[in-house]
Amino acid sequence: MTRLLTNPTGLTSGRLLARNALLNVIGEASPFLVAIVAVPLVIHAVGVDRYGVLTLVMITIGYFGLFDFGLGSAATKFIAAAAASSDHADVAGFFWTSLVLMFGFGVGGAIVVAALTPWLVDHVLKIAPMLRDESLHGFYLTALVLPFVISGASLNATLSAFQRFDLINAVRIPIGIIYYVGPLVVLPFSHSLGWLIAATALIRLISWAANFALCLHILPGLLHQFGPRRALIGRMMSFGGWVTISGVLLPIMEYADRFIIGAMLSVATVAYYAVPYQVTNKLRVIPGALAAVVFPALSGSWVTSPQRAAILFERATRYVILALFPPVLLIVTLAPEALTLWLGPSFAVQSASVMRWLALAVFVNSLGLTPFVLLPAAHRPDLAAKLNLAEIPGFLLLLWWMLTRYGVAGAAAAYFVRLCADTIVLFVMALRVSPGLAPGVIRIAIIACVAVLVLIAGSAPMSLATKGAFLTTTLGLYALLGWTVLLEPQEREFVWGSLRIARVGVAGSSE
Repeated sequence: MTRLLTNPTGLTSGRLLARNALLNVIGEASPFLVAIVAVPLVIHAVGVDRYGVLTLVMITIGYFGLFDFGLGSAATKFIAAAAASSDHADVAGFFWTSLVLMFGFGVGGAIVVAALTPWLVDHVLKIAPMLRDESLHGFYLTALVLPFVISGASLNATLSAFQRFDLINAVRIPIGIIYYVGPLVVLPFSHSLGWLIAATALIRLISWAANFALCLHILPGLLHQFGPRRALIGRMMSFGGWVTISGVLLPIMEYADRFIIGAMLSVATVAYYAVPYQVTNKLRVIPGALAAVVFPALSGSWVTSPQRAAILFERATRYVILALFPPVLLIVTLAPEALTLWLGPSFAVQSASVMRWLALAVFVNSLGLTPFVLLPAAHRPDLAAKLNLAEIPGFLLLLWWMLTRYGVAGAAAAYFVRLCADTIVLFVMALRVSPGLAPGVIRIAIIACVAVLVLIAGSAPMSLATKGAFLTTTLGLYALLGWTVLLEPQEREFVWGSLRIARVGVAGSSE
């Protein structure tokens, strides 16, 4: 079917995974940089009210993405496993089964959106009469493209399973940029929401067609093996159901704290929590990009070589520590000074402790991403979902108690405690699934504990001069230990080789 199937071990090579993680970071960052410029221009042109409706339509598309019922993750897992075992028939079977199922669910979601549109516009959102017709047209257009939005996750899953993140980002980056630039192209002709949303809908369709063509490019035999397979539906739905539970529960726990802060303290206090959260949450881009690459690699390795999966597991977690320790250290050490310069001293007094707790929470949570993706890769997505179900009552009780005693900083501390417990339990579950991970997990635990203690030390009261000396010393030791302890000999050789290539490229371009 494709040359990739003849060399499945090549899908988990360290060089390929590192390149793909970097591509994912670039793919996430590029549209965001364009949005910084484009969004204010669109708001200025169409007005706050019209842009608010446009935003709500986009949120609706994102929310109804849950209609894939976890089949995107299921497709990645099963296709990656089939590719690793060179099972041509199962690759095509899982591809068409997931695509047809998800398109069907998208049609169901479209019917729901279309049926609820008048009620949403008139009674829930209470949109002004002057924008009512435009809003109705916008939601109806959204319903039309929803099957392609949802089934598009199946196409991305297929490309991910074969580690073709170069192709994914070749579409994602220009489409993401056009997504924000598209409305600017429409504005000279019309400010109507209908046309603005039509432009974004067209972009979604182009993205789907491009990804479908790329799937046929890497797997040309798909057209000769067309058709879903009934025997695979049960396996995929069972797997996807557990993924959906986590997908529903995690956002509840992520956003509950801000609603409870507003209810127990004040709406104004929410800002003291929300701003540090938005800043520290950007750090998740790096581990998120790595997790997207590691999941299909672990899914394939679990079938053919559990030893290889253990190596990938330990290596990915070390990379997260290496990548996140410096920025988190800077945040916890310089939070008061940075917030004072950015938002003023009164804001800094309220938010400095919050930012420190949240930065520590992101660091710990990022370590847990590796076992979080290992569990579904090892065909145990139920474990993470059961953990999410079990921790909700305890977290809400802890959040209430910490808010009552310590205010908004207590809410951030409760968030840190939850993610520490979550990460520890995820690693224990990973060990249950694969006892062979024990040596790597012990090594990671020691390194992580030392890193967290150093980060906590950085939050101690210090003068600015002392902070400078602390950061210089700590980052120097980090560079030394990171190079000699966290990186293995072949990884150091890879870094040196990459630096030599980059130096030669720079020298050649300057001649």
